[in-house]
Amino acid sequence: MPIREQLAPANIWRAFFILTLAPALGFAAAPAGPRPELAQVGKPDAKEAARLVEQFRQAGLPGEYYLEFELRQLPRRGSDGPTFAGRWWGSRNDEGAVVRIELTDVTGTTHRILLQNGANARVWRLQEGHPVEMDVQALMAPLVPGIEISAFDLQMPYLYWPGASVEKITRVLGRPAYAFIFPAPAAFKAQFAGIGAARAYLDTQFNVPTQTEVLGPTGQVVKSLALLSLQTVNRQTLPKSADYRNEVTRDKTRLQVTAVGLNLDLPDVLFRPSNLAQPGVSPDPEQVVRMDP
Repeated sequence: MPIREQLAPANIWRAFFILTLAPALGFAAAPAGPRPELAQVGKPDAKEAARLVEQFRQAGLPGEYYLEFELRQLPRRGSDGPTFAGRWWGSRNDEGAVVRIELTDVTGTTHRILLQNGANARVWRLQEGHPVEMDVQALMAPLVPGIEISAFDLQMPYLYWPGASVEKITRVLGRPAYAFIFPAPAAFKAQFAGIGAARAYLDTQFNVPTQTEVLGPTGQVVKSLALLSLQTVNRQTLPKSADYRNEVTRDKTRLQVTAVGLNLDLPDVLFRPSNLAQPGVSPDPEQVVRMDP
């Protein structure tokens, strides 16, 4: 299904949560009707901006879910890279959204990662049979060598950075959007100087994000994400494929969802760091829908 087909925006943005730990980002079709002029869209005050940011943080698929996906490296030059197979379990706890990922590399090794979002965001990775909490430097490294996706890209911790403000009102895909800036805290920059801020564009009518960018210390875009296609499963519009792009090298990694299970009842232990040494259990095949090729 082409991304520019007319779809219910609320469904799209709840669905896009499965491609990122935090609320939706990417691209959606504009709804029917006249486009509001930018002059008619007022810049939100501090109170309204804070409300929009909180809504941004809370977006996501309802209930618990399961995905199977593939990652394929697409360098700007040369032949395509290898394809990596993965599984993804998603839920929400008292702290916020939580996701467990298992990704198998070209050697057959399975990497297990647990991402906890919220004001006290953390990430654990199984190393030598033990869960290890990742520091900022580790968050920025590829999930596995040879791809453009890091734990930072999936977790999007900048949504909880203090000091968010509306930079401007602009158009994204022909629709007016607020451009929010999330400046990197001093403690983060002290550990990783390569990122100065993040920018998120929120549609002024539907209050949903339409694009997100990670910025370098001088404001240049260093990472971006583009939603490529959608598919409807059990009346829920879901993202089917997306590109994570390194805007410096122009290399990208394509995420292709191959199967999905919705409205599941997943065991709490699945999302505990102490359980990372145990492989995740896939749902009953009858609960899983295979996506179109």
